[in-house]
Amino acid sequence: MNFFDIQVNGYAGIDFNQDNLSRVDLLHACGRLRRDGTAKVLATIITDHADSMARRIETLARLKTDNSLTDEVIAGIHIEGPFISDREGFRGAHPADAIRPADVGLMRELLTAGRGHIRLVTLAPEQDPSGATIRFLRDQGVAVSAGHTDASLEELRGAIRHGLSLFTHLGNACPASLPRHDNIIQRALFLRDQLILCFIADGVHIPTFVLKNYLDLAGLERSIVTTDAMAAAGLGPGRYKLGRWDIEVGPDRAARAPGGSHLVGSAASLPYVSQKLTEELGLSESQVQALCRDNPQRALLIP
Repeated sequence: MNFFDIQVNGYAGIDFNQDNLSRVDLLHACGRLRRDGTAKVLATIITDHADSMARRIETLARLKTDNSLTDEVIAGIHIEGPFISDREGFRGAHPADAIRPADVGLMRELLTAGRGHIRLVTLAPEQDPSGATIRFLRDQGVAVSAGHTDASLEELRGAIRHGLSLFTHLGNACPASLPRHDNIIQRALFLRDQLILCFIADGVHIPTFVLKNYLDLAGLERSIVTTDAMAAAGLGPGRYKLGRWDIEVGPDRAARAPGGSHLVGSAASLPYVSQKLTEELGLSESQVQALCRDNPQRALLIP
């Protein structure tokens, strides 16, 4: 099965957010992704100061087309931030000092750096109250996803009217303790007929029984499974980098901030995730294919 992972921060020891990413680095990561069973990914750049993000995006875009392997495996770039919530719990591993309100001018600069390869942007709708950035992105043919957000139901509805179409890693990037009823998970699930919902299905970010509840409610046809993989993916336990963060990866393939305070990506691959979906949720091969290939391709208009 040719898996397609729309949120990959790095792989096989290579961090896509490192400032010195080289042709050899990207070839190594893409070669390992393909060898391990993932055919396509969106290389993900996370929040940092604008100049750093633009430089990393430009490097990725340039290196992507430098070789047929990298051009095939890197289907595009996913920008996660910097227009996300700065509130504790919602911002996750993203540095608070680089988070900012949505700005069309900055978004245009990041798209320019991406040389036409930006396919997905994750932002918090409350950081784009007028919807101007969402509309701009949709006009440029870029899909927009809500994430790292505590948007109200009305803010989410407004963003959908402007062109929001997905929700990034629902069930994560939120505080461990939430209001019992009115919370971001319930709001997104309520709008499941208008959004494609994405889930990290490594068994750690979301317990398997909770993932089953989410998938049953959202429907497999409107769900996408991803890994949020970082540099440790494909390697195993140890210490790694993700942007500014020093990450600890344990035997469960979860990446945590030093001391284990919170999750910061995973060391899982989509083939590993697909096995869990089959063995623990009893999904068929065609159902796994929908979650791990067909749905992301359709949502992002990628052949």
